[in-house]
Amino acid sequence: MPTFVHCSSGLYFSKMKFLTYCKYALLFLAVAAFHSCGEDHVWDKPNTGGSGFYPTSSFTARMETPRVLTDGSTVLIDHSTTVNGKNVVTYELEYDKEKLHSRWVAFRFDGNTRGKSTGRVGEFQDDPSLSSAYQIGSYGFGASYDRGHLCASEDRVYSTTANKQTFYMTNMSPQLSSFNQGFWVTLEGHVQKLGRNKDFADTLYVVKGGTIRNDQILGYVSRSGGKKVAVPKYYYMALLKVKNGTYSSIAFWMEHKEYGYVFEHQAPLSEIKSCAISVNQLEALTGIDFFPNLPDRAEELVESSCLPGTWGM
Repeated sequence: MPTFVHCSSGLYFSKMKFLTYCKYALLFLAVAAFHSCGEDHVWDKPNTGGSGFYPTSSFTARMETPRVLTDGSTVLIDHSTTVNGKNVVTYELEYDKEKLHSRWVAFRFDGNTRGKSTGRVGEFQDDPSLSSAYQIGSYGFGASYDRGHLCASEDRVYSTTANKQTFYMTNMSPQLSSFNQGFWVTLEGHVQKLGRNKDFADTLYVVKGGTIRNDQILGYVSRSGGKKVAVPKYYYMALLKVKNGTYSSIAFWMEHKEYGYVFEHQAPLSEIKSCAISVNQLEALTGIDFFPNLPDRAEELVESSCLPGTWGM
């Protein structure tokens, strides 16, 4: 079985040694007991344990997918495009049918999605994958709030079709303009820079969202037909990177408020750094289980780390 190691850098390593001949079994066990580090191993197999999770679904088997609810209150949606003859997921989300807002949006930067061949080309529109009963219309959220992207337009610029998909209203959140354009945007830009740097990560998994739990909303924005969209009190981001088989993670938690920044004068990265926490801490705050497809022991070790310096901060 694999040996798990949590090094001082906050990174996670795993090692699997296979025994070919039974006569070496005792020797192997003795040696394994003294080893603490070894070659890296990429864990892509899903963690199929735990109630309320769909281990056989291709949707939930993806590394970036949080543990989903099974009480019927949400709808799972994924959008994809064809890139170089392959079906590539643009992003996926869990949409709350009562709050009319996504619980989370997840995607990845990798060899298929980190490139840049287009710009901002989309137009706001209802999500064609969502029942009309839960659609909210593509018009704005009023004078106080932007239609704030969760998966940003700039996150998906490897394909014109993918960029257009980021403008679906299931991917929008009512964000204060100064927060969206002056504060949140700084973190988004930094993550985009990291995600497009193949020397930093082979794959960067990203989960973003705004809180919609009853005790974590500011109120509601009214829509036509008597519908109401929840306004999050906090926004968050959970990041998991893998490089040469080594995993590490970090998270961010931000109160949704005016920070005194605008598009022309955006928050410095040093201020965003103060919002960094561990993924374990974010799970406690949100009640969401992030990256459950990591093996349980690996998940605990990886998600306890919070080292902004290793994330370019």
